[in-house]
Amino acid sequence: MSVNEQIPDYDLDDLLVVTAPEQLRALADPLRGTLLELLLERAATVNELARAVDRPKSSVAYHVNLLVDTGLLRVVRTRRVRAIEERYYGRVARTFYVGALNRPEDKQVVAAINGLAEAAAESAPAHAADELRCTLVHARIPIEEVRAFWAEVQAVARRFAQIPRSGDQVYGFVAGLYPTDAPTLPDLEPAGPDERQR
Repeated sequence: MSVNEQIPDYDLDDLLVVTAPEQLRALADPLRGTLLELLLERAATVNELARAVDRPKSSVAYHVNLLVDTGLLRVVRTRRVRAIEERYYGRVARTFYVGALNRPEDKQVVAAINGLAEAAAESAPAHAADELRCTLVHARIPIEEVRAFWAEVQAVARRFAQIPRSGDQVYGFVAGLYPTDAPTLPDLEPAGPDERQR
């Protein structure tokens, strides 16, 4: 991929571990989440972001400034337009990973950041139009395998985010990995000396 095709069109870290309460609260807001997603495509001005989300420029500026203040966004370049310096904003990292949570109120904020619930609501029209591609699999695996598998899923998500932008439709990619109460078979009992497998 050449520099001109880099997605997004600015340098950013691969991962930011989010632990600060103000960052968690910032991520919990749906509009701020949308702004952060838009900036995975390319750097943008407040004006461009406001047009994309069909909100007043002053409202979007407030949310952008809050994201800058919490260290989730930064100015990645500027340009002079008729004696005014126009700022282009970008994310500080491609992936925000919610890290250790020590306070109960932090856990409550994170519970509100439920990408699966958002994806379920967002995907309802695609389901109705028979355009939803989805799979759900349950597996009883050790926690070490969960961590390794999730690292692979995050790599796929990063690859999805790097696909050059074109076409008229925006697609969502969601992945979740969570413990369930699904039933499991009992462990196999060792065969006795008088038993044979058939």
